[in-house]
This record gives sequence, C-alpha cells and structure tokens, in this order.
Amino acid sequence: MTTVGRWSPNKVRARVLDGTWVSPEELGGMVLLAPTSISYSGTSASIGANGSVEFTACTSLSLNGVFGANYDNYMIAMRYESPGGSSTVSGRFRVSGSDATGANYTRQYLSANSTTVSGARETSQTYFRAGVTFSNESGDVLYLYGPFLAQPTATRNVSAWGRDDARIFDAACTHSLSTSYDGITLVPDFAFTGLVSVYGLVGA
Repeated sequence: MTTVGRWSPNKVRARVLDGTWVSPEELGGMVLLAPTSISYSGTSASIGANGSVEFTACTSLSLNGVFGANYDNYMIAMRYESPGGSSTVSGRFRVSGSDATGANYTRQYLSANSTTVSGARETSQTYFRAGVTFSNESGDVLYLYGPFLAQPTATRNVSAWGRDDARIFDAACTHSLSTSYDGITLVPDFAFTGLVSVYGLVGA
C-alpha cells in the first residue's frame, strides 16, 4: 500500500461518503488495542495479530501497557469458560508490572438467577469484580473509567452466564487511589480459557 499524505501504510482507515479517508479517532467509536506485553500463570497465552489475547487454562492473566494517554475510558470484552466450576473473575489495576493489591476497592453488585435477585456491598477489598463464569462459556463486558488518569477509578461489569439458563451478574467498583494505571490483571477462582479484547472508547 502506498503512503498517501499523512497516512502510514499500516494505518487503519475508513472511507466516508464524500470519498475521504479518516481514522477511527476522527469517526468516533471504539479502537481495539494491543497490550505491550502479557504475563500469565497457566498453560498458554498469546497476543493475536489484531491485539486480542487468547489464553488457555490460566490462573492469572496480566495485560501490560494497554491503557494510555490517548483514551480516558475503556471497554473490555471477554468470553471464557472455567471447567473447574462456578468462578468469580477478580480484577486488579496494574502499573509498571505490579498489581495494586491494597484494600482500596469498594464493590457493589446485583445477581439475578431465575426469579431470585440478590445484592451486596463490600468495602476495603483487594480486588474488583471483573466477571463471573461457569463450566460452559460465559460473556462479560467490563467498562473502566479513567484508569490511566491520576485520579480515583471506577469500573462496571455485566456478566451473562449459566449452562442451561441465563443468569446476570452486574457489579460496580471504585478504587480510591489517585494513581495512573497502564494495565490490568484478571484472576479467576479456577483456571479459565478464553479470549479478551480491550477497546479504547473514542470521545468518551
């Protein structure tokens, strides 16, 4: 591909109605991001060609250098399964290869299963709720608000799971430290297998 104007050969572009080419940043929306590196405990994990991370039988998975100055807010889409059984996926913010493990997380969640709805609030925790999975495949969307900004950070997670029915888990979290984080660690109760993709939210 020939370089045209300010565009590099590998720049992702979209053609709009008047025939010009613009970047995702100019259009608005979501941009798929690749971590600069990953670390994990388990069988395998790798960064794919598009930036998504695929992993197998991992008891922890860290995405490094995935948050930065280009975006304030992020969305993480996850699909995974945990053959060991029902599993909470915990999350911790991360910077320069180290997790924020202090008791600075406050969690509030709602769980809906059939006609039963329950909830709880938990303070002074060492992680936030990033998802819930079971022995079959589950889906999660995790929103992170300002993780790279040097200010307190909030998250919102919605999980859909259940082998023979649909269950919903909805969790919110605040992290009280005014620290800039560039990564995230995911830790399930049991080893999990799946795919995780991080998106920067343009204009959000």
